Amino acid sequence: MDFSRHKDELYTAVLSDVLDSFGYRDQALRPFVRPLDDAQNLFGRARTGLYMNSYSVADGENPYEVEIELVDDLQPGDVAVLGCGGPTERIAPWGELLSTAAQKRGGVGCVTDGLVRDVRRIREMNFPVFHGGIAPLDSRGRGKMMARDVPIACGGVPVSSGDVVFGDVDGIVIIPGAIAEKVVAAALEKIHSENVTRSELERGLSLGEVYRKYGVL
Repeated sequence: MDFSRHKDELYTAVLSDVLDSFGYRDQALRPFVRPLDDAQNLFGRARTGLYMNSYSVADGENPYEVEIELVDDLQPGDVAVLGCGGPTERIAPWGELLSTAAQKRGGVGCVTDGLVRDVRRIREMNFPVFHGGIAPLDSRGRGKMMARDVPIACGGVPVSSGDVVFGDVDGIVIIPGAIAEKVVAAALEKIHSENVTRSELERGLSLGEVYRKYGVL
């Protein structure tokens, strides 16, 4: 699937509606997960990282080891999705340097229910990041990625590597990889129907008339 073709057409509300109709009613991350830049959309394939709280760093330990492996392995179109058990006040897994490394490898964004930092520089990069809060903290000695490309929960939603991630100002939805193409196709059809409905409302038809005619609201 060529995500870039439809990034500017799709939006989370229509994808959420379609997922509801497919029986997937809990695919939107909890509302505390917000974009750093309300004007940016995010659309790509999930690459997951699982974090846990940590309280010290052992001598000779590299607490960023698994995190580095994930970012260095990102492929074009990938989105780093980092599950930190958020909301959290101590795990801040993402910042400017990881954004730079991810962007250079073709990564198209990051989603985390943890914290982010270096906000001004990330915004200047035009790299889409969705976060569970902002703080200046280093993750060292506070949180550590324990595994990558494993099933996680992020913002209350199960995510596996290969699932499709879409985000905009309304939030983030996770589309299971097995049904992604069907969901996107149905969403594009629904967008067309909503455009027709909007035109009828702008012409002055009542909401009831338009709904009876098209069944779209």
